[in-house]
Amino acid sequence: MDLEQFMTMLGLSDLQFALAVIGLLILVSVAILNLKYARARRKARAAGQFSAEDRFAREPSFGQGFAEPEERTGPVFGDINLPVAAEPEVFSIDPRIDCVITLRFDQAIGGAEILGEMSAWAAERVSAAARWMCEGLNADVDVAEDWEALRADASYSELQLAIQLASRRGAIGVLELSDFCSRAQALAETLGSQIDMPSVNTMLESAKELDAMAADSDIQLSINVLFDEAYPWANFDALLRQRGFKLSRNGRNYEYFSNNALIFTSAELDPNKPVKQVTLLLEVPLVSHEERAFERMLGEGIEIAQSAHGRLVDDNGINLTEAAVISIRQHLDILYANLEKSGIPAGSSTASRLFS
Repeated sequence: MDLEQFMTMLGLSDLQFALAVIGLLILVSVAILNLKYARARRKARAAGQFSAEDRFAREPSFGQGFAEPEERTGPVFGDINLPVAAEPEVFSIDPRIDCVITLRFDQAIGGAEILGEMSAWAAERVSAAARWMCEGLNADVDVAEDWEALRADASYSELQLAIQLASRRGAIGVLELSDFCSRAQALAETLGSQIDMPSVNTMLESAKELDAMAADSDIQLSINVLFDEAYPWANFDALLRQRGFKLSRNGRNYEYFSNNALIFTSAELDPNKPVKQVTLLLEVPLVSHEERAFERMLGEGIEIAQSAHGRLVDDNGINLTEAAVISIRQHLDILYANLEKSGIPAGSSTASRLFS
């Protein structure tokens, strides 16, 4: 019996048959991942990879996605005046950009037990393309009801697991999302909890929509200052420091801060050569509208041009006109409004996650 006769016997159209095959493949992949996860947990327990002190004194690791960023290295030129380092921002689960799975316990369960079970997630290397997060609802009646990072010495009535649906790398893939869901399902079974989990297809559609919105909003503005004559590096460095710029750690970019928050930067420069042109760059979604970042960047560009005998030009080397500036402002107003409408305002912690 050929494939066409088989489909006719089942009463399936080409589209229905294709969807059935895709669904079967997803189920098979989830089953395989569940088996791999169970095997990894058994190996972790048998090998005793985590002592009691190690297991309960630190938060669970979810693979390379939470690894500390590599320290930037490179030549350092002159006295680099860096702003005081701010405390690292702590992100919370956000259903606007995360796939959220909730585990509910009939009786409160200790954070140490949860962390002990989740330590097995790190026993096998997993994809690190998306951000994994975990929070618990503290069961202590004396603690304000709110979600918090898991602590070994606390008890929890509910657990939230989340994975980011999109970033600048694009939308999450079906295998990665299926892996996340299968791990959450296995954890729920181990802890004996109820689970509230959206369908994989629903989350994949949400990821595509979020990625499309982000792609439309991920705008980088630039202002170019072209000097009449090449400007010596030492003079250029002194000018930008006087204007409040800071030389970055790699010694090739300048950064402009406001209240220890990065507003805009310069494109990379060669400190061993005179400067013929400097380009100022603004990542629009990462800076709050209230900072008036474009106006400040434009103002700095004008001041640099006047001080160093230069002129503002577009990317084609043509003098920047007032009409072009007005057009940029109009497009910016629309962009900021669209970000607000989407619930992810520019400069918010959610935006910094989505556009990273």
